[in-house]
Amino acid sequence: MNDRVPVLTIDGPGGAGKGTISCLVAERLGWHLLDSGALYRLTAQAAINHDVAVDDEIALARLAEQLDVAFPIEGGRPRTMLEGDDVGQAIRTEDAGERASQVAALPLVRQALLQRQRDFCQAPGLVADGRDMGTVVFPDAPLKIFLTASADERARRRYLQLQEAGVDASLPSLLKEIQARDARDMQRSVAPLKPADDAITLDTTRLSIPEVVDRLTELLTQRGLVSGV
Repeated sequence: MNDRVPVLTIDGPGGAGKGTISCLVAERLGWHLLDSGALYRLTAQAAINHDVAVDDEIALARLAEQLDVAFPIEGGRPRTMLEGDDVGQAIRTEDAGERASQVAALPLVRQALLQRQRDFCQAPGLVADGRDMGTVVFPDAPLKIFLTASADERARRRYLQLQEAGVDASLPSLLKEIQARDARDMQRSVAPLKPADDAITLDTTRLSIPEVVDRLTELLTQRGLVSGV
């Protein structure tokens, strides 16, 4: 990590709003964006594309090392590119999330993607969204946030997203999937989901998106990482 480049890490469980908040903060500041969770989803998608089993750790790690990905922001929204194709919607299904969670639990895959993630640290700054950004990938980041919300609220948000996209979904099933994924992510032996010791925990259950973006911008300004924006 380049010590002269400021990094804001935003960790937390799925559905807490990390992706939306990270994109909006990066856009407001003109910083780069790292969607680390997408890297695991992209690795899982690449495994499908190249007929690699989701439990073949060595082959998956090899795929991760060679992953051809990009996260351009266009019109205020990030695009997720894999091998030149926009796979943003394909990797955001519940099935894709489940595969990504399995892939993320494999030590060799996490190691293969570690340097890839750190390479995103470029001037003028980086907003890094994930589950272990502040604990493992950028442990020296000057501002670390742990974004969370109740499981019920996260399931509700996901349900509304799917409804808006025209996808049928069951709210009780979504809640069970979120709870199961939380348990797996918190209990895994490698880089378990938890706040960094020096992270600020922010519960978004009753906060609007603009309120959260403003709060993070204020924190960055207070720490001298950005001028007033």
